[in-house]
Amino acid sequence: MSAKGMIDMTASLVTPGSIIGQEGQHTTGEGTTLHEGNIIATVIGSVHVEDGMISVGASKTIVTPNIGDTVLCEVTKLNEKNGEAMIHVIEGQQGSIQPQHLYGQFYVTGLVDRFMHQTSDALRRRDICRALVKEVTPVVRLDFRERNDCGVLHAICPPCGDTLTLHQDGDWNMLCPTCGSKSYRALADNYGAGWAELEQGASAMNNSGKRWGAEAEAMFARGPAGRATFIAADVREDGRERTYFRFEGMGGGRGGRQKAAPGTRLFVGGLPREVGTEELRELFAKHGEMTDCIVLVDDAGANRGFGFVTYGSKAMADAAAAALDGHRINGRRIGVRDADSDDKKNKKKGGRRDPEGLKLYIGNLPFTATQEQLTTMVAAHATVNEVVMATDPAGKSKGFGFAFIKDMDKGEAVVKALNGMELEGRKIKVDIAKAKSGKGAKGDRGPKSGGKEGGKSSRELQAIREEEEGGKKRKRRPRPKKD
Repeated sequence: MSAKGMIDMTASLVTPGSIIGQEGQHTTGEGTTLHEGNIIATVIGSVHVEDGMISVGASKTIVTPNIGDTVLCEVTKLNEKNGEAMIHVIEGQQGSIQPQHLYGQFYVTGLVDRFMHQTSDALRRRDICRALVKEVTPVVRLDFRERNDCGVLHAICPPCGDTLTLHQDGDWNMLCPTCGSKSYRALADNYGAGWAELEQGASAMNNSGKRWGAEAEAMFARGPAGRATFIAADVREDGRERTYFRFEGMGGGRGGRQKAAPGTRLFVGGLPREVGTEELRELFAKHGEMTDCIVLVDDAGANRGFGFVTYGSKAMADAAAAALDGHRINGRRIGVRDADSDDKKNKKKGGRRDPEGLKLYIGNLPFTATQEQLTTMVAAHATVNEVVMATDPAGKSKGFGFAFIKDMDKGEAVVKALNGMELEGRKIKVDIAKAKSGKGAKGDRGPKSGGKEGGKSSRELQAIREEEEGGKKRKRRPRPKKD
């Protein structure tokens, strides 16, 4: 066996995971296991070799919990409907607990004979408890509800750290003698090492089977905020005014987000998907001191294609809008405008303003088609004022676009030349875009006869409808309310 990684056989003590031998040189004995050709110690103890068998004599007896055993444990993790506790002792047995049995899990329904909204309403981290073992494999499952001697044995006050005392006050059964904080615990009979002076023990203060009163229900209704723990003033603090974390852009008081002064808040649209708040901040910081900057994201964390920037003064905001409106980021032109102006959606009574010229619809485009490709195609037959590619909020092509040509009388010629032309393996469709009234605008062709409008596919018709709606926001599906 290589000397490297091999435990010194003269060592008096090894720990779990120590390599003490190799397969073929020894056989595994008690307190060892075989892993990838190495013999590994599984307990703390001394190494013994006898007749070719290597073993580790545990310095402490190894104990294993069984169903029906009672354990003393410490609450280490609390989720909404379940939690985890570290097992310190199996009552009636002395010895060390193996790692796979060191932690037990429990459910909110196994805490007390009462409806609990969350585990944190009956237990808190660092509570010392007695529990009944209900399962051992695949994980240890604990129960506090089945017996009156199971539950919390010792608890400290989360705000100040003093030991909680028994005190029945409506729904609450715990009181902190230092800060006066009241709370509820799923108590064991001998809370406080058995000094509870009640005929039925401290578990009688759990109010088993009773409904919660108005005060407790009001706290539960406030959700996580109502359950928050704040450090008690003048106990762990030095008397200075308490401050709380605030998300950027959030104002104090009941007003939520602080309202920006008129003209200081800018809307930034057309952002590429890879641009986040920090990139936006870096771009706009050159034009003045900002009080807020954010790129909006969806539930999955993806950029929604727009954001907001707020400056300390209107002059700074105006300078930023003038300098950055139309600025290109990674090939995309962004739009910057006053977020609170009357024409913030660039609309008038007649709808969204289009560039000047005759408007041509170009559909069935490959998603890889670029604005430059369309401009080159149309420019071969007429003077192009502008080409617009339709994209989703993430910047991906929708498969269609619009060209605005200066020569109003050349629309038919452009359609005839380009309709059916092949681009990257797809036959594109070109037509004169209809006016919203359904009639051709300034001589534009109306819909052709037949079952489909102008012979267009459903995809094309949907694309035109989206364009005519002028980018109206879709109604968002209501999100389910969180508890």
